[in-house]
Amino acid sequence: MVFAPATCPRLIVKIGSALLVHPGGAVRRDWLAGIAADIAARIAEGQQVAVVSSGAIALGARRLGLAKGGRASLEDAQAAAAVGQIALSQVWAEVLGHERLTAAQMLVTLDDLEDRRRYLNASATLDRLLSLGVVPVINENDSVATAEIRFGDNDRLAARVAQAAGAAGVVLLSDIDGLYDRNPALPGAEHIAVVERIDSAIEAMADRGSASGMGSGGMVSKIAAAKIACAAGAALAIASGHAERPLAADARHTLFVPERRARARKAWLAGRLTAKGSIVVDAGAARALTQGNSLLAVGATGVRGMFFRGDLVTIEGPAGPLARGLAEYDAADVARLLGTHSEHQAAILDYAPRAALVHRNHMALL
Repeated sequence: MVFAPATCPRLIVKIGSALLVHPGGAVRRDWLAGIAADIAARIAEGQQVAVVSSGAIALGARRLGLAKGGRASLEDAQAAAAVGQIALSQVWAEVLGHERLTAAQMLVTLDDLEDRRRYLNASATLDRLLSLGVVPVINENDSVATAEIRFGDNDRLAARVAQAAGAAGVVLLSDIDGLYDRNPALPGAEHIAVVERIDSAIEAMADRGSASGMGSGGMVSKIAAAKIACAAGAALAIASGHAERPLAADARHTLFVPERRARARKAWLAGRLTAKGSIVVDAGAARALTQGNSLLAVGATGVRGMFFRGDLVTIEGPAGPLARGLAEYDAADVARLLGTHSEHQAAILDYAPRAALVHRNHMALL
């Protein structure tokens, strides 16, 4: 692994279902004990480590005898998660306890990290647990999450947890050793060792499949996670977890190089996943935004969706999404102001206009 204690004081390790659970639904306890030993070694060297662990649905489905690994319906998945989460947390407590480490369970939904106040609460809890030498074991609260309020995969959850914890690194342990320029099952597929910048060419390499059939993510979700992590200043590695001690192994992986660390609020904005709508802008406004300016009405050409003042919106330029920010107006008023200069806006609105549609202090470039 590329993360040394001196350069990565806090590390988030995500473990996929296919690594933690046998196809028949039993926990791979010996392998998990190796992970616990790796974590103990990291902590002894000065790192603080949190785990994002999949596996609750797979474990619960086995105990309940549910078809399709508990994913035949939302109700099955919620029931399986409720049963499996107890088993999962117990196993983690046991293997970490064997290494004289204390485990803590944190269950979150998308809303917990999208709402600013709840995000800060989660961040404070993570910070305190890690400072106490505890190993937080985090999972999505699938027993109550619905399609509208769920991450859908633990890759992006791990990236958001890294952001909330102020971690410098994320390792996604998976059933594949990184990104390839095409589906690795195809002849001539080449492994990508380092990604300096995630662009359309990198995104096109992603394959949507989850090889095991147990997980909910594929390479697409891992690329999305890398974008969130890197925007928050954290390096992210995709590595195979098939080794007996994967965190100690010097094995092939793909490293996504982080951008310059963003201010905490802007990193949170960039990482949010549930925009309420979008504002479309022209090329001139797009250039102005990249230079650090606020979004003014004169450069806006369209509005999509129903949102209210304070909601998160995406700003879309001619080449696609370029920023996220908090709207200063309701969607209806944005529509009335499209293309207008500030001196005309009071007459249109019948009240004093604000400085911008989206202020630069409440905006993050993508």
